[in-house]
Amino acid sequence: MTGPIPDHQIDVSFELFPPKTDAGLANLNRAAGRLAEVGPEYFSVTYGAGGSTRARTAEVVRTVRQSTGLPVAHHLTCVGASRAEIDAQAQELWNNGIRRIVALRGDLPEGETLAEDGYHDAAELVAGLRRVADFDIAVAAYPEVHPEAASAQSDLDHLKRKLDAGATSAITQYAFETDTVLRFLDRARAAGVTAPIVPGIMPVANFTTIKRFSQGCGASIPDWMEEMFAGLDDAPDMHAMVSTYLAAQQCQRMIDAGIDAFHFYTLNKPDLSLAVCRALGIPVGHAKARAA
Repeated sequence: MTGPIPDHQIDVSFELFPPKTDAGLANLNRAAGRLAEVGPEYFSVTYGAGGSTRARTAEVVRTVRQSTGLPVAHHLTCVGASRAEIDAQAQELWNNGIRRIVALRGDLPEGETLAEDGYHDAAELVAGLRRVADFDIAVAAYPEVHPEAASAQSDLDHLKRKLDAGATSAITQYAFETDTVLRFLDRARAAGVTAPIVPGIMPVANFTTIKRFSQGCGASIPDWMEEMFAGLDDAPDMHAMVSTYLAAQQCQRMIDAGIDAFHFYTLNKPDLSLAVCRALGIPVGHAKARAA
């Protein structure tokens, strides 16, 4: 790795998820406060199809905005709602000062389909949101190809549809092989994608959990990662050191390739993401005020 890089050269953002309990919400607020110390571009808060999850997402968005003074992107999906319902929710977000949205199709519960009167994919959702208000809309991109995509080319074509519909940027699914991410970015640029594509970074808080989660989202676990984390289940300090090193090394390689923004999947645990930021030379404790 090369030496530290001035913080103004790198933008970071952090993803949070709405916890199920009040104790979890208190912990999330503490985590957001610590993550805010590196002056992220924004936070994002994930979203589920269930009504209680939606309500908790809105609660988290509101409290994180109030406590940190930073912008918060509200995730929205097509699942479980009609177009009119999603449009009304989007209008309410805009009225409440939310200007950023991460627009996703969402994971369909087994055996269910999208509503006939709903948005049928993320491109339709983006177009609908663009009709509601002038949101800053991010969409998902998949360096290893979405599990349901027919091919890498069709997946890339769908990304272009989402951007053509009005999305302003894309955030990638995490991929642990840095070459995979860089090749994907090259393919996207060669295909005419000019919008920012921000790599998603997953610092590994628990290797066993990440392996299980990755099976469901189409992210591969390289053999070398198996070897790196072997025997560390009962050695948390060493596990954290290895996780920080791998994520920081991945970011540094991308920085060397000209990338200057990263989106961290924090799993509501700030320590590893903050350690990676420090390893990259982003000072902790120098929050930058941004317009919400």
